[in-house]
Amino acid sequence: MTTSKGTIQGYNGIAINDDKHQIILQTQTWGSAGEQQTLKPAIEQLQKQLNELGSPNTFKEAKFNADSGFRSEVNLEFMVSTALDAYMADSAFRNRNPLFQQSETYQTEQEKRRLKRSKGRERLFKSADFYFDENTQTSYCPAGKEMWLSIKNVETAGQQYIRFTGYLKDCHVCPLQSQCMRIASSKQGDKFSLKSTNLLNLSLIPIKCA
Repeated sequence: MTTSKGTIQGYNGIAINDDKHQIILQTQTWGSAGEQQTLKPAIEQLQKQLNELGSPNTFKEAKFNADSGFRSEVNLEFMVSTALDAYMADSAFRNRNPLFQQSETYQTEQEKRRLKRSKGRERLFKSADFYFDENTQTSYCPAGKEMWLSIKNVETAGQQYIRFTGYLKDCHVCPLQSQCMRIASSKQGDKFSLKSTNLLNLSLIPIKCA
């Protein structure tokens, strides 16, 4: 199988279990790393097994959940055709969850994995890497550290901004510093501004420290 870690000799094991009774109901092995194509055969085989066991109505009573590796448009359409009450995460759910955006451990580990995949080549952070909560007027940097609102009203070229700045104690020791600042932190941390001319469509604009 060709995987993100290279080509390996092995199989991809897929299992469906009864969460309540802790029983494995159906298993399959595939000689491919992807999971999306395994969902339909596994569900169909499970339905066949349940019919043979005399429990054809189980799908109408069960709730089914699968991780984001199984999600695709084809699989979503297939699940609609079954009687299952199905739940399937999408691959971007962590980007929408503030708990992940504010987690230093999650953000740092994500970057370590990215560096490993890119063989150590670093990338500069983009505005989308910063988390901003419009309601509470709070912001977190890509390392999960809270930033402070340094200026509430900045106007440049007819555009109004609010500016957040990182704390020196955080930026000075941050392992992601080289991706956020042109030079090492000295007197202040990293800065970025929020364009606030349209509150319904905020855009983040990173400003590098001098």
